[in-house]
Amino acid sequence: MKKVNVAEKFEQFSDHWNPRIVGELNGQQVKLAKLKGEFIWHSHKDEDEMFYIIKGKLKIEFRDKTIELNENEFFIVPRGIEHKPIAEEEVHVMLFEPATTRHTGEEKHRLTNNKQEFL
Repeated sequence: MKKVNVAEKFEQFSDHWNPRIVGELNGQQVKLAKLKGEFIWHSHKDEDEMFYIIKGKLKIEFRDKTIELNENEFFIVPRGIEHKPIAEEEVHVMLFEPATTRHTGEEKHRLTNNKQEFL
C-alpha cells in the first residue's frame, strides 16, 4: 500500500496521448495522461471510460454533440459510444477504465498504445 501524489506523477512525463498507469483496483486501472491537440474517433465496445480533468479544459466530441469539461469535472463515456477528445491547450487528465480497455478501441493509429507503462 502506498499513497500517490498526482502532481509528482505528472512531472515524470511530458508526452501527449500516452497514458501512464498509476494504480489498479477491482480490475480497473487509474491512468494519468497529458493531452494536447486532437485524438482520433474511436469507441470501446465493452468498456465505459471516465475522464476526470485535473488541469485545463477538454472537449469530447460525439457524433451528435460536444461536451466541455473543466478542472474538477468528470464525464463517463458509455461503452460503444464513438468519441474524439480534443485539447486546444495542454490538459492533465485522470482516466478510470477496465484493465482490458484498448487505447483506441478497434482503431489502429500512430497514437495507439496498448502497452501502457506503470509510473
